[in-house]
Amino acid sequence: MKKILKQLLLLLAGVCSLALAGQAVADSRINAMKAYSAGDFTKAIKLFRPLAARGDASAQASLGEMYYAGQGVPQNYTEALKWYQLVADQGHAVAQLKLGLMHHAGQGVPQNYKKAVKWYRLAAEQGNTSAQVNAGLMYDLGQGIPQDYQEAAKWYRLAGLQGNDSAQLSLGGMYYSGKGVLKDYKEAIKWFLLAAEQGNASAQANLGLMYDLGQGLPQDYKEAVKWYRLAADQGIAAAQFNLGVRYFLGQGVAQDQKEAIKWYRLAAEQGDAAAQSNLGVRYYLGQGVAQDHKEAVKWYRLAAEQGDAAAQSNLGLMYGSGQGVAQDHKEAVKWYRLAAERSDASASSQANLGLMYGNGQGVAQDYIRAHMWINIAAAHAGDEQTKRFIELRNSMAKNMTPSQISEAQALAGECTRNKFKGC
Repeated sequence: MKKILKQLLLLLAGVCSLALAGQAVADSRINAMKAYSAGDFTKAIKLFRPLAARGDASAQASLGEMYYAGQGVPQNYTEALKWYQLVADQGHAVAQLKLGLMHHAGQGVPQNYKKAVKWYRLAAEQGNTSAQVNAGLMYDLGQGIPQDYQEAAKWYRLAGLQGNDSAQLSLGGMYYSGKGVLKDYKEAIKWFLLAAEQGNASAQANLGLMYDLGQGLPQDYKEAVKWYRLAADQGIAAAQFNLGVRYFLGQGVAQDQKEAIKWYRLAAEQGDAAAQSNLGVRYYLGQGVAQDHKEAVKWYRLAAEQGDAAAQSNLGLMYGSGQGVAQDHKEAVKWYRLAAERSDASASSQANLGLMYGNGQGVAQDYIRAHMWINIAAAHAGDEQTKRFIELRNSMAKNMTPSQISEAQALAGECTRNKFKGC
């Protein structure tokens, strides 16, 4: 009996020891978290380290985060990766997400999209919304895995249903463009609105555009202006430009040229080519600002260098006429050509290039090329322009032989088939 009692006492002592040890671990974890919350990272890491060494997943995750951020220790991605890996292997979703991010960015390891996808998916399958968004993005872009818009939409939807505004924005974009889902403007509006109501600036800008164009709902300039303004106030350049257009035209707001200039300028200073081009036009015409051809040239050039066709054509005009810049016919031809050879070329840039050939300005005089370009311009210009370009073409033809006219017509057809490239 004494022997049995002794064994029971030893067993109870062991249980008590375990309970005390468990309480000590819990107390240590609580103290570590208190230190971390108080910003005492040196104390926190000192307390987390023995817990992590004993296999405490929470402590390991905390150490990973502190090494990643450089809190209480020098930033060290390799060390962070080591601790995240230990926790991720135990199924910790946040650590799996972190591993995905580090492989994605090449932090502490060589960049590896395949491994990023692996970890994103493991976390996403546990319902981690950030991982779901990132998994969707990888499928959307075809990074580390074959591009699959349907799979991207699936992950965006799962995250969107949990209220993630980035996922809602992306899913709205897929419905808008018909990628991975059937094109559906109303469904796009639904998801954009969910994101926009959370303050997502890009979604607000997109919603404004849909009201502006009447896509999936009745056209409503006032509502467009409302959403553009919300996005513009958050610095979205496209929304700033579109808001400027509405002020310029007086649609949804009282017409106000100065307010239009304000928004054009904010967008232009962020590098928005359309805003830069429009701001150049306003300076050229003196609308909402004092007329200033040098300032017009400045903004035309910024937009033209980004490939804006209207700005390229206008910059050519400025060089050709010597407005705001020293007259330079060669430079004019350069910019007219860049504008004229685009698939979305404006007829005026093509006609102006033709005139340069006809007059031998900035290029050797060549009536065949002149006739070709003006003929091309006349073929896709608006009614008023077409009449004027036909007159120019016929005037040019007076200096040409029938065989030269035939050659020019043949070249125009060939150039059009080649989408104006290499003409």
